Amino acid sequence: MSVLIAHPTGNEFFRAAAEGFYRAGILDDIYTSIAVFPGTFLYKAGALKIFADIRRRSLQPYLKPYTHHLPLREILRLIATKAGVKRLIEHEKGILSVDAVYKGLDKSVAANLVRKKNKGISAIYTYEDGAYYTFQKAAGLNLQCLYDLPIGYWRSMHRVLQEEQELNPAWAITMEGLKDSKEKLARKDEELRLSDAVFVASSFTAKTLNDYPFPLKRIYTIPYGFPPAVKKDYAVNKRGKIKVLFVGGLSQRKGLSYLFKALEGLERFAELTVVGRLPQITCEPLNRELARHNHISSLPHDKVLALMREHDVLIFPSLFEGFGQVITEAMAQGTPVITTERTAGPDIIRHSENSWLVNAGSAEAIKNVLEQIISQPAVIAELGEQALETAKQRPWRVYGEELVKAVLMEN
Repeated sequence: MSVLIAHPTGNEFFRAAAEGFYRAGILDDIYTSIAVFPGTFLYKAGALKIFADIRRRSLQPYLKPYTHHLPLREILRLIATKAGVKRLIEHEKGILSVDAVYKGLDKSVAANLVRKKNKGISAIYTYEDGAYYTFQKAAGLNLQCLYDLPIGYWRSMHRVLQEEQELNPAWAITMEGLKDSKEKLARKDEELRLSDAVFVASSFTAKTLNDYPFPLKRIYTIPYGFPPAVKKDYAVNKRGKIKVLFVGGLSQRKGLSYLFKALEGLERFAELTVVGRLPQITCEPLNRELARHNHISSLPHDKVLALMREHDVLIFPSLFEGFGQVITEAMAQGTPVITTERTAGPDIIRHSENSWLVNAGSAEAIKNVLEQIISQPAVIAELGEQALETAKQRPWRVYGEELVKAVLMEN
């Protein structure tokens, strides 16, 4: 078996998959927009503030001979985003939008498939919104179409978000998941239809595929890995208020209104820090809440991890999440997490043992856990140490190995 893997923005799960395919001897090619290797121009550009996060696209040096990248549009998108040029990055319409980056790479992979087929590849592994053109071409060439769905199925998400829109209309403006055009949603369904197998990172995502209106061949649930575990000094967090952290997009899809409501009345005992960029459209309730708490617009990834170590608990109250990598990142820093059943939480968390699970959309459930922590602060270290042990048991390499095993079952 020989696999071509493609992902436009080079996320950590994509890198772990590529490395897993390489170690198993089944990697043929890697396609991405930006691939960074030590000593290259792009790696050096990462020293500039405007490209501060570009080194997060780094791949292992041994993957360089396999890698093809198309960096121009993605680099321009990053510049336009930093500069706030909204017209260029407008959802679906902007020439430097995320959608444009995904489509560009998708079409490039599709254009090379005949040549790749002649050289012996047998399967394509690619991701939602970046598989439409590739899978159409691959189907005609009798290549296996292996599809990765990082977030839940769109029909399920629309139902959840529309219900939330009725419950909290003032916050609805932040939920961009309802903005996709009919054409984009049709492409998502076509990607699924053409898939020989679907790979998801949580049982919640797998459950959302029950809303897909047609039969699917096979679904594999393989949770992502944890970053390297870092020992935490809990003594530094035992002074004063409980330090609560949220990291993520400032959208009601993340359950933000429930987070803020849960902290009402606990101001004497807990302080909240929120890390995340404001949405492009002004949301007055969000702005009011952020003014009452600590807000940091953005931080380099290593600084985010350091901030996690400095806090007692991370709250991630998402209403709809394919996985939620901030959960595993916090646990790997020894910081326990409060999250919902609509994330990867049920796959990696043992309630009240290594973190806490609460019902989505319930400020009361979050508050109950916070009150427990406030009254029994020793649980921070107890659960934090168990969270750290959980992280040690599932590094990214394990994810890559399990993914390879599933992919080989399709051969």
